[in-house]
Amino acid sequence: MEVTRLVEQFLRHTALERGRSANTIAAYRRDLATWSQHIGIRAVDSLTTADVTDYLAELRGAGLAASSITRMLSTIRSFHRYLIAEGLASVDPTGAVIAPGRTQRLPHALTIEQVTALIDCTEIDSPIGLRDRAILELMYATGARVSEAVGLVVDDVHADDVLDAITLTGKGNKQRIVPVGRFAREAIAAYLVRGRPALLAKGRGTPALFLGARGAPLSRQNVFLLIRAAAQRANLTATISPHTLRHSFATHLLRGGADIRVVQELLGHSSVSTTQIYTFVTRDALTEAYRTAHPRAR
Repeated sequence: MEVTRLVEQFLRHTALERGRSANTIAAYRRDLATWSQHIGIRAVDSLTTADVTDYLAELRGAGLAASSITRMLSTIRSFHRYLIAEGLASVDPTGAVIAPGRTQRLPHALTIEQVTALIDCTEIDSPIGLRDRAILELMYATGARVSEAVGLVVDDVHADDVLDAITLTGKGNKQRIVPVGRFAREAIAAYLVRGRPALLAKGRGTPALFLGARGAPLSRQNVFLLIRAAAQRANLTATISPHTLRHSFATHLLRGGADIRVVQELLGHSSVSTTQIYTFVTRDALTEAYRTAHPRAR
């Protein structure tokens, strides 16, 4: 069977059986397209470890970051393991390949004052302004990924006498309920009453919570752009993305004394080891505060 057909079969399996998101499937497709181009028309059972290591060397030579190469190797490995599991191949050329080492980069978190400036500089005198304020408040209040934020529908927002929360749908279509603080609740309520109806009237009708200027569901790229615009208005010079708000959410919770297991649950991490990177951020802050404040620390 041609490699391209095997790839399509793997992608269908990954989407339907394993419940991966459309964005994950698109990333797999890109990774496997370059791998297919590298191996050409060769049979999958003829591939060796050397073929994989040569491919990774090409990627390094092209200037790809170690993190990108590691991700691409992971995709290729999943593909070949699937072929073996389905009886479509008998050899896994990735089995003995070690992913390139990568330097652990600590996530960039804003200060509380910077987050406040980012949000407060967004005017709420228009439907777009109300929407942008609601998105910024929501992403900082919940630590939502950008894909989770744009994937929200109106019914995902809960309000009762006990707890105000939203339902976020994360990786693998796993859902979690995350509480929402007062500032975010008020911003979302204002958007639902005064902003969303005006935007909805310009489109064909959609249950999506956040809408674009023409009434269609807001895209991930739109969120990147609106956060970048807010950062410019707030005179924040660092590069700020939707993930920066997620990092800031986790970092500020830990600095405030939240248990790491609670933060793990709120972020939707399957393993606490993924969450532990934020403990390095808070440790750095503690060290800096000590060095600054203690008379015999310098």
